[in-house]
Amino acid sequence: MQRFREGNHKRTAVVTVRTAPRDRRRAIVSFGGITVPAALGRSGTSPLKREGDGATPIAAMRLLNGYVRGDRVTLPPTPLSITRIGKDLLWCDQPEHPSYNRPVMAPFRPSHEEMMRADGLYDICLVLDWNVTSRARNRGSAIFFHLIKPGYQPTAGCIAVSLPDMKRLIRFMRKGTVVRVLG
Repeated sequence: MQRFREGNHKRTAVVTVRTAPRDRRRAIVSFGGITVPAALGRSGTSPLKREGDGATPIAAMRLLNGYVRGDRVTLPPTPLSITRIGKDLLWCDQPEHPSYNRPVMAPFRPSHEEMMRADGLYDICLVLDWNVTSRARNRGSAIFFHLIKPGYQPTAGCIAVSLPDMKRLIRFMRKGTVVRVLG
């Protein structure tokens, strides 16, 4: 792993996510002189992402904003817009619903993800612009950059890093930072 070099981050606007050579469900994330391990989707990566396929999209996705469980995590300063997660915050993953791939508030009956998770995966959750600003049904929803499960277990299609690594990276992330997943 490379050591962090102060100042390198200012010229870097791209977070590079390269799949690991021996396990397509793992990756190496590089940004501004920081290199950390990550987990990817249970199906690896795919250029043809579909709702529920478990794949991380091979794409260049802009960071839009983020969410934090302020009752569990203290963030370092970051230029990224961060919203505190409340008990009623959900994310719609029902392709036929008008709020597909958007945050919604409880009570909400269509299929959704709870943002205030007991397992802590979304204690820090950054929203990637995959099917958000320009939506298409069944193209995939809730593609986030979030925290890992123990042992770097695969995600449902997101990119996940450890809490200490997220805190190192988020200090330099801002709206528009590109997260580029390579196949």
